[in-house]
Amino acid sequence: MTTTNAFASRWLVPRLPRWRKVRPNAPIEVIGTDGVLDLHAGDADVIRYARRLPTNGIAEEFLSDSSWPVCKPELLTSGPKRAADLRGHVLVHSWWSPSDLSAPIWQRWPETARRKWRDVPEPKHMNHLSFREELHAIEAVIAGQGIGIFSDVLVGREIAAGTLVRLFDLCLPGYRFYLVRMPDHPREKTIQAFAKWLQSVV
Repeated sequence: MTTTNAFASRWLVPRLPRWRKVRPNAPIEVIGTDGVLDLHAGDADVIRYARRLPTNGIAEEFLSDSSWPVCKPELLTSGPKRAADLRGHVLVHSWWSPSDLSAPIWQRWPETARRKWRDVPEPKHMNHLSFREELHAIEAVIAGQGIGIFSDVLVGREIAAGTLVRLFDLCLPGYRFYLVRMPDHPREKTIQAFAKWLQSVV
């Protein structure tokens, strides 16, 4: 199956031992890619990360997320308490397609924040660190190199452990995760079992 690199690494792979207990003899290959493969070509069964229900197959939603500004708790001792305090801090960016006008990125956060707070600084008043790969951006924030905006699904373990903290009570709307397959799939029973298992580990 295919899924995004970040979801595969940070959510799916750590949970796969539980799937192996459910179906120990069902072979599985995980292909991390941020591209969308063609279901009709038989390339793979797919976990899709999308704003809306995919229409090119049978889709079952199993998870949704929100994107939050997060950082190491140590940054809070001398760091932002209000949106205005972001001045001079490092904002960590990861790449999203320019065609995605609703992407949960730093460029969109100020316009949302201004509906709640007055003094939200412009990007030119902050420092920036950018990564092409979201996994690298997450690692940079975990290492204390700045403040990132990430899915609470991808950094859920760190938030639960206190390794990362949500910085403000303001998130950007997220996306949904769908298991998508073609009708009359030759592995229909296995896929149904996998879909049921996904719901059980959310």
